[in-house]
Amino acid sequence: MQVPANPPKLSAPIDLERVRKLFSRPERIAAADFLRREISSRMFDRLELIKIAPARVLDAGCGSGADLPLLQKSYPTAQILGLDAAEPMLRSAQGPGAKSSSLNQLLSKLLPSKSGVDLLCGDFADLPLGPNSLDLVWSNLALHWHPQPDRVFAEWRRVLRVNSLLMFSCFGPDTLRELRSAFAEADLAPHVLPFVDMHDFGDQLVEAGFSTPVLDMETITVTYATPQALLSDVRALGGNPLTTLRRSMMGKAAWQRMLDTLERGRRADGKLSLSFEVIYGHAFRPAPKVTSKGEAIIRFDPPRKPR
Repeated sequence: MQVPANPPKLSAPIDLERVRKLFSRPERIAAADFLRREISSRMFDRLELIKIAPARVLDAGCGSGADLPLLQKSYPTAQILGLDAAEPMLRSAQGPGAKSSSLNQLLSKLLPSKSGVDLLCGDFADLPLGPNSLDLVWSNLALHWHPQPDRVFAEWRRVLRVNSLLMFSCFGPDTLRELRSAFAEADLAPHVLPFVDMHDFGDQLVEAGFSTPVLDMETITVTYATPQALLSDVRALGGNPLTTLRRSMMGKAAWQRMLDTLERGRRADGKLSLSFEVIYGHAFRPAPKVTSKGEAIIRFDPPRKPR
């Protein structure tokens, strides 16, 4: 994996093994699919504005595979690869035309692009793919689960061909702010991920070698009738994968303080609100400016013939 020149930046002390375990039960996280589908729809709206004809597309962190048929519909002649670190999620993604095996992983490295859908199990920061092998990397609400997003960007750049596209979404620092404030009234332990700021992602994209990154954000507010329903959706979104996760149960008094704080935040309509700051980003892998020996590459465009 190609890594940035500077030391890696730790976004949060995330336990990747715990992330895999949290996503090892597809039925547990299905309750939050409404949010993933909404954000996916908004990503596709953005993708329609970019004219590309990819031969090979990767859905990095594909989960149960809901975006795979949509990508195949958008690019019917392309080979669509779905990759996730949790095998149970890939099993739930299997369907007509989808295949997942160690043989497919080997073939994906060696063979030229083909149409259809293939599933791979692996870490999206250490892809089982060769360099310059993809035309589009797509990732919906997966990046914030990795402790070193700068290394992820470097790996995604490695597998993209020149002038190919990266498009992703993830949560920003204002996500779950109501829940973070409520837990702060209960104890000092971290219960919510400290999500990375949009501007930091922009800097990391440039450092990893992407050109003209475009990032924007919006806040989506979801409302609930009870704290229990709110907390259930938070668990369905993935829960708490931090290595600093407390090993003992929160006391009843502390838990009640947290619930009371949530209750005090009820809106005028009686609903509890939960905020999600959603970051959308896209960038291209540019043509290299120097050779492997450090020699400058100068390109000359041929003069256009007069019409």
